Amino acid sequence: MLTVKTLFAEVTRRALFTSAVCDAARKGTREKARKKKVKVEVKKVGFIPHNQRSKKINIQRFDKHISDSWKQIPKDNVYVMKYYQRPIYSVAEAIQCHRETHHPTIYNVPNAPLEVNIQLNMQAEKSTRFVDNFQRIAMIEHKFNHGEDRKIMVFTKGQKEIAEARAAGAALVGGIELIKDITDGELLLTDYQFVIAHPNILAELVALRGLMKRKFPNPKSETLGTNLGEMITKFSNGISYKAVKDEHQQNFALIATNVGTLDMETKCLEENLSALLQDVNSVRPKRDGKFITQVFLKSAPSSELLKINPFLYVPELYSKSGSTHSTVQSEAELEDTNEDQQLAAVN
Repeated sequence: MLTVKTLFAEVTRRALFTSAVCDAARKGTREKARKKKVKVEVKKVGFIPHNQRSKKINIQRFDKHISDSWKQIPKDNVYVMKYYQRPIYSVAEAIQCHRETHHPTIYNVPNAPLEVNIQLNMQAEKSTRFVDNFQRIAMIEHKFNHGEDRKIMVFTKGQKEIAEARAAGAALVGGIELIKDITDGELLLTDYQFVIAHPNILAELVALRGLMKRKFPNPKSETLGTNLGEMITKFSNGISYKAVKDEHQQNFALIATNVGTLDMETKCLEENLSALLQDVNSVRPKRDGKFITQVFLKSAPSSELLKINPFLYVPELYSKSGSTHSTVQSEAELEDTNEDQQLAAVN
């Protein structure tokens, strides 16, 4: 039989030989246990008012291409607007309405800018594709103060072309020496909004392609050509605008820009508007249906939007055969159509 002394010695001997092995085997388990015992401190948050608490709001979004063609035509000049079709003004009538509200007895801003809001359907040829955002400058015949500082740099060779560019109002005109100054870092391209070039210097200008990137002159953006005077006039006096798709509705875009001021002649404002609409229509996708959907005239500080018919100036529909279904009507024909609609509504 084992005595108590012998048994104690045996247990001690086994512990000496197995303690290291047991510790090594249980090392990972013990670390996990220590991590579990770490207490997570809960920060106490005071009272938060109900209007400052974060809530998940389920917003129901509506189609921004609103058409009121299903509404009835008003029978007189006093009606609740939300129940009837929005009246369509001629450009001259809309301008006159804004001039009356900006009279010295009301807003007292007779030279307020005339803003145009153009709504676009950005759907491309395929129903799952959309036209990319674009930014352009529309050339106009009647200059006005657009409030932008546009510096234009022109690259060309030849004394005749240089003189033509300077006479047109270019901020900086030069040739090979100008390219060298930019390469050496003495001139910054970021100081100039537009860069225009003549084809006679295109071979030397290729050295700046990496620095210019999107500003590099090309025929598509109309920054490369032989008629320097016309190009400079366009970029210095033209209407700058951009179409940006809605964040939640990819087939809707809005263009908001100015076509002049209210103190300009009505004919000049209408011609500027026509040039802008034609420039916008030039980028329309090759598909059926409308590209320009609605056009409104606005003049701050008034928030009133007056709807006009843009299809007096541009075609409404597109034809795959290459020609457009012209729905351009004269104002007399448009008035006759409106009168027929009103008589039909009365009957």
